[in-house]
Amino acid sequence: MSISRFLVTALFACAAGAALPVHAAPYDASMAQRAYSAAETARLARLAQRVTIMRDKWGIPHVFGKTDADAVFGLMYAQAEDDFNRVELNYINAMGRLAEVEGEAEIWRDLRMKMYITPADMKAKYAASPAWLKKLMVGFADGLNWYLHTHPEVKPKLITRFEPWMALSFSEGSIGGDIEEIDLKELEAFYGKRPKLAQLAGKGFDEEPKGSNGFAIAPKLSASGKALLLINPHTSFYFRPEVHMVSEEGLNAYGAVTWGQFFIYQGFNDRAGWMHTSGGGDVIDEYLETVVEKDGKYFYKYNGMDMPVKEVAVTLPYKTATGMDSKTVTAWFTHHGPVVREKDGKWVSVKMMEEPLKALTQSYSRTKARSYKDFYKTMELRTNSSNNTVYADADGNIAYFHGNFVPRRDPRFNWTKPVDGSTRATEWKGLHAINETITLFNPSNGWIQNTNNWPFRSAGDASPREKDYPKYMWALPENARGLHALRVLDKKKDFTLDSLISAAYDNYLTGFEPLLPQLVKAYDELDAANPLKAQLAAQVEVLRRWDLRYSVDSVPTSLAIYWAQDLVKQNGPAARAQGTPVLDYITANGTPQERLEALARASAKLEADFGSWQTPWGEINRFQRISGDVSQQYDDSKPSYPVAFPSAVWGSLASFGMVAPQKTKRIYGDRGNSFVAAVEFGQRIRAKSILAGGQSADPKSKHFSDQAEMYSKGEFKDVLFYKEDIEKNLERKYHPGQ
Repeated sequence: MSISRFLVTALFACAAGAALPVHAAPYDASMAQRAYSAAETARLARLAQRVTIMRDKWGIPHVFGKTDADAVFGLMYAQAEDDFNRVELNYINAMGRLAEVEGEAEIWRDLRMKMYITPADMKAKYAASPAWLKKLMVGFADGLNWYLHTHPEVKPKLITRFEPWMALSFSEGSIGGDIEEIDLKELEAFYGKRPKLAQLAGKGFDEEPKGSNGFAIAPKLSASGKALLLINPHTSFYFRPEVHMVSEEGLNAYGAVTWGQFFIYQGFNDRAGWMHTSGGGDVIDEYLETVVEKDGKYFYKYNGMDMPVKEVAVTLPYKTATGMDSKTVTAWFTHHGPVVREKDGKWVSVKMMEEPLKALTQSYSRTKARSYKDFYKTMELRTNSSNNTVYADADGNIAYFHGNFVPRRDPRFNWTKPVDGSTRATEWKGLHAINETITLFNPSNGWIQNTNNWPFRSAGDASPREKDYPKYMWALPENARGLHALRVLDKKKDFTLDSLISAAYDNYLTGFEPLLPQLVKAYDELDAANPLKAQLAAQVEVLRRWDLRYSVDSVPTSLAIYWAQDLVKQNGPAARAQGTPVLDYITANGTPQERLEALARASAKLEADFGSWQTPWGEINRFQRISGDVSQQYDDSKPSYPVAFPSAVWGSLASFGMVAPQKTKRIYGDRGNSFVAAVEFGQRIRAKSILAGGQSADPKSKHFSDQAEMYSKGEFKDVLFYKEDIEKNLERKYHPGQ
């Protein structure tokens, strides 16, 4: 697994169907490396003529090709037009080469990737791929390479040519995927110096929940008698653009695609739709390895034997101020997987799904599934490891899959903790069949919801029963959004696209239901002589009268959120130490005095930042997009839009949270609702959607922020799914390279 500093490869000749050769160059790549032969140029020019890109009035690319591979070619070209930087960056990261661009600080992220992804392995898997999938991967590389060839002014950071096998390095679609469960600080502590057998700290909680909402409505509850689907991923903004790809081979998919991937990740075709939410079952396991050293070699105990720890030298190049340097790390592996940290004197190895070829096959195949039977068949590949799936179709079916890749394990063990790696009893025993996992198909209540919560209220009274499944099949508890979803769906009828969207943006904050009564009680019981009694009288009265509904004009929304944020700040470390969701922790812990003091601090912060604690929420919570950079910067002095919906932490179904280091007084959302769509299935698709900001990453483009004000208000545009509608709203029609 020795990793060379740079990938310099020429795998493919210029024969028909072959991709351009690829050079993954140093940071200061010379443009000469992008020179193409006349034969290469002619072949791709002919291929480009088979593809038509139609940009509608929102800049959304509708890509039409004769074959699926043609559509992939056009899709990748269109993605590169909109944001080549993010496309390239995703593959730099996926191949463990980020430090070559960003510097030495990223070498541990690169090591984490290289423990699972190596060019040699991906090339071998590509060579073993079925012919139809190879064509798609060739189309993927060709589309990006044709973009670079026809845009010589674009200067890649690292990858000057793409190879088909690279698609396998980033094949599942989730943000980060399973591998991000490996903590980088712990990895660095283990490999950054000779391991010392000491326990390391646990993981923290994100300020903004990672996840999404998915709702499906059966025909009996819709006004039209047709199934409806809400697609509401909560991602970092601008992580996925909105696209449409069509071929004469049965492809007709619309939705959100992760930059650099050639399949629509969350979306719909003319007959069926799918929405992925994070947080299915426990699919990543840690093993405690008892390691001993003999004659300078490491061995681990397994079934009474000493097994050699595999040692692999991994070279980690990184950019410096003067050029390039590298660090070589010896990575260790047991048969369970790579060793990533240590705990209580034992090494910890990690086992997770490693099926890039099957994952790519499933990810693409589901976009062409036009019935529940077809979709179920794709799910039988069982490689959608990090997600749940909410489904609806034109036949009127709705369905739910809680996870997809679920290893079969001995339920006597607590799989949420590292297990003993020295015994066969803790080995995975194959995978559960789909019909053994937690699923729903046309539940009697007529709706399905998931908000990254447990599955046992996913369909109200018709939900799966917790006692019927091993605990490792579900990982997350109920959350405030889940409670909120039950209220907006249960016992409702006559859903339309608009009322489904309204439900998804309902402005009630369930997270404050247990918290505010505690505060009011603490105040009412406070001794009259306590200085806080007079100091907080007005604030408590405002919160006492609050109906727990947010709006841009709401003062209690501002006060409540700043108060709760203070409590989270004070109690976060203790909650993390217990592994308890922080809202649950602050509800169960703390004294009345601490709650009141937090309100005093929150009032003071609002007064210091905005001049008064009586500041309306819309003055604080804002949407701003002023650059196309991956790491957005925010500026209180520059234009922005007020946003009513807050962080999902507080139970808001529509999510708008700030995870970037806050250097401003205002809150600028950068994670949450990103691409959102509501779809009605039938003889013809009807759908509405909205995208954070706009389709293009170029601030000079009118599509950089043409959806920004609509987004901030929760207003949607009509999806242009049919060619005649696209033609009526056409901005530009062209072949790639024109």
